[in-house]
Amino acid sequence: MRASRRPYRRWRLATSEPELDTDIEEDERGPLRRCIVTREQGERARMLRFGIAPDRTLVPDLAARLPGRGIWLSARADVIETARARGAFARAARGAVTVPSDLCSALQAGLTRRVVDHLGLARRAGQAVCGFQKAREVLAAGRAALVVQAADGSADERERFLSGARGVVVVRPISAAELGAVFGRDHVVHAVITPGRLAATLAADVERLAGVSGQPGMIVATPKDDDARR
Repeated sequence: MRASRRPYRRWRLATSEPELDTDIEEDERGPLRRCIVTREQGERARMLRFGIAPDRTLVPDLAARLPGRGIWLSARADVIETARARGAFARAARGAVTVPSDLCSALQAGLTRRVVDHLGLARRAGQAVCGFQKAREVLAAGRAALVVQAADGSADERERFLSGARGVVVVRPISAAELGAVFGRDHVVHAVITPGRLAATLAADVERLAGVSGQPGMIVATPKDDDARR
């Protein structure tokens, strides 16, 4: 006599991971992520992910690699402040959460490190060129996916470098000294990144940094009237 089959059941292992809001669990399985404050969806690369440490402290996860479900926010300073002031982190995690008092500054520092690290990777991969003349040649040849200029560089020199450029994305996330350190120089004002995954990742990180810091992030270069006539 054959034994009767019992219905198959799924069992979930008990973990110490805090239970998160149902909407967030659904978003983790899809290509988009939903901000817990604005409820708007966006690409994960352009949003901020947070996790909850065992001691219930909120932990920024800028690389989105920590295990477990995440809490997602739009990369904007006002959204971060609203989440803190209205207890959105605790509601999303369904429990008490300790939010670091220096959260915004920690995010800015972390995103700046990511920008510098990705610039370094692009340089070592041969996908980044610095210096006015060499970078300008790459730009003029139409091989620049991204132009990186020093935030404290001369406005006139930056405009001269971009003279005649059309449709190229320009970012100014760090100082000339910081940009120079990437290339082993005292200072660098202009660099270009050629097309590839690193350029896309760098652009996304600069966009997040700009949103968190409230500073201008990216512009699309368009020629002035006199340049366009040349």
